Amino acid sequence: MKRVHVLEFEDLAWFPGWLRDAMTNVLVVLARVIGVMPTLAALVGRVLREHALDRVVDLGSGGGGVMPDVLTELRKDPQMKDVKLTMTDLRPNAAAVARFRDDGDDRTEYLGDPVDATDLANAPGGLKTIVNAFHHMRPAQAEKILASAQHSGQPLLVYEMGENKMPFVVWCLALPISLPFVALSSLVLTLMVRPLTARQLVLTYLLPLVPLFYAWDGQASMPRLYTFEDLDVLLSRLEPTDAYTWEKGHAETPSGRKLGTYLLGVPTTSS
Repeated sequence: MKRVHVLEFEDLAWFPGWLRDAMTNVLVVLARVIGVMPTLAALVGRVLREHALDRVVDLGSGGGGVMPDVLTELRKDPQMKDVKLTMTDLRPNAAAVARFRDDGDDRTEYLGDPVDATDLANAPGGLKTIVNAFHHMRPAQAEKILASAQHSGQPLLVYEMGENKMPFVVWCLALPISLPFVALSSLVLTLMVRPLTARQLVLTYLLPLVPLFYAWDGQASMPRLYTFEDLDVLLSRLEPTDAYTWEKGHAETPSGRKLGTYLLGVPTTSS
């Protein structure tokens, strides 16, 4: 595989959740700025229509991520206005659970009970999504997730807004330039975080932990991304079946620009 499992601090058990959430807030703003929301909304909407689904079940939602914004975009379509979003995680974010419970939107929820992406037969019904999180999975775990979707006949959409194109040696050599650039960009993106809390400001400008860890983890995620060839390796290890099909490709913005990659698995017969 081309993929290299470089250290990301947010994967470490001791890494503070409040710092991880602050970094995620900046990532959501970046996704909004580069056009991920309408791009992913169009992709999700296509799958919902083709398979007569009315619920998205996001896996590995963490602090919420981009999916609430994606569903807001999707619901602009009158035919999609009632689509529901259920966010889940193996270790649910208590603050996010409370926030979405109290937001007054009965179409959006965050489950307080753990949901294991490697056991999708026991997950809530609907289109399962893994957004900007599949690269956190080592190959053995990634294979289990794909196998679980196929075995249980659950539709699964994996999306990453980046792409692993750069040779690993070049990635290493570019770090002295890329790390300061990404850290500085977080100083600008933070101003667009909503709601912009005192904690977010302090962790960015007074005690700059967000720029430091956001820069490293953001760059470390790039060689971790599964290429199309890597995905082929994972899929080749699954049990052959005619009851489930896989599709992969580049997601496209409304203007036709490529923005990220996706892997879609769907049952070919009623489950």
